[in-house]
This record gives sequence, structure tokens and C-alpha cells, in this order.
Amino acid sequence: MDEEVDLLEEEEEVLHNAMVCPSCDEFEGHDILASKPKGTGHDHKVRCQGCNHVYTVHLRPPRAVEIPFMLTDGPDSQMVSLELDADEVLDLDDVFEDGGMLWRVTHLEDPNGHSITSGEAEHIRRVVALREDLIRVRVTLTIGERSRPDHMVCSPDTNFSAGTMIEHGGRTWILRAIHTGRGRTLRGTVQANRIVRMYLHQPPAPEPTRPMSGRERRQAWKEGRLGFNPNPTEPRTNEAQGKRRGRR
Repeated sequence: MDEEVDLLEEEEEVLHNAMVCPSCDEFEGHDILASKPKGTGHDHKVRCQGCNHVYTVHLRPPRAVEIPFMLTDGPDSQMVSLELDADEVLDLDDVFEDGGMLWRVTHLEDPNGHSITSGEAEHIRRVVALREDLIRVRVTLTIGERSRPDHMVCSPDTNFSAGTMIEHGGRTWILRAIHTGRGRTLRGTVQANRIVRMYLHQPPAPEPTRPMSGRERRQAWKEGRLGFNPNPTEPRTNEAQGKRRGRR
């Protein structure tokens, strides 16, 4: 039990300027004895805290390379050159920021024009990236027998549910179906980044209201569904009053 307490109370060891010492071949902390600028970097004279070996470490920043990026935002694409460290590794689906927007890497090419899934910047010829913070979802709008294509802009994690009513272009539509690439679904909820196309239909016209009886109208007046009427009693027409007098 005491051993367990000692283990819990043992402080975590922190190594400063940790690196592998060429003498003892151990990952140890180092003391910096002297430092001077050299070219674009620095030379540091250090001493290993494990074996006291003293040696010089030459630190140089990696050279920079410019990589052409094709940035695609919906139907619009532009070519830009971005500066990266030569040894920086790029992978498919990496997300980066440029111009205040987020982009996701969707294609990498090596110097021979072959598609690759990962590589260092100095060995990459071109990068294609799609805008990640906002995406365009393709939609088909249908009114009666007429349909036309359109799109809506939303965040990738926006959820859409088939069979629900949504607002688009200043009108209300019913989301009839969602196409996810594996077929259409008439029910369920799908995130925008998984949607190939949505099908929006004009909602059916409301059924005409049937005539209300006198009792129904009086009750509607009382409930305020027909406006304000301080006297909900339905007034008699002249014809009804005449028939009533004639029966007398």
C-alpha cells in the first residue's frame, strides 16, 4: 500500500532540451552551455545531463518551397502558391486555413503527375483542396411538372431530414428525398457533407375550408379564430326573420 502511495506522489520528470545523445545513445535532457547564430539558424554547445558528454548541435530551419494549390469553392476554382517547409508532410483529408477559410486536401500529385496519399512538400507537384467550412449542396426544385437545378450553401455538419419543411430562396419547400450516392432515401437524417443532391417539392395546396355551421362560427368567434366579436350571436337575416313571422 505504501509503495502505491509513493508511486502516486512521485513527481513526473521533465526533460529540458531533450534529444538523443550521440555518446550514451539515450534520450536525455541537455544543458545549453553556449549559443551563437549561424547562417539562418544557431549552433548550440550542449552537455548531456545523463553522461555529461559535451558536443555542438547545429539547428537550421528547413528550406521553404512553393507548392501550387488549386482551391475549389463550389463552381469557382483558383490557383494559388503556398509556401511550406520542404520537409512538411501533407496527407489526404488534411485541413488547413488560407484567406480566412478552411480547406480540405482532396488530391496530391508527385513530380511525375501520379496521385499519392501522402508526401513531403518538396516531393509534391500539385495539391487540390475543397472549401471545408462551407459547402454547396445541389438541389432540384420541383413545382408541379417543372423542375430546375439550384444549390444551397451551408456548413458541412448541417443535418437535413427527409419529409420536413425547409426554407430556401424565400419559399417553403418539402424535402421529398435525399440522394447520398448510394441511392435516394425518403426518410431519415443526413449530414450535408454526405449529400449528393436533395429534391425539394412545392408543398401541396391546403384543402379548402368547409362552410361552418352557426354553432361552429359562434364557437370560433369565442375562441378568437375569426377575429374579435363582443357579441358572438349570429345575426338573423331578413329572410329568416320573415319566415319566422310567417309561421306565427
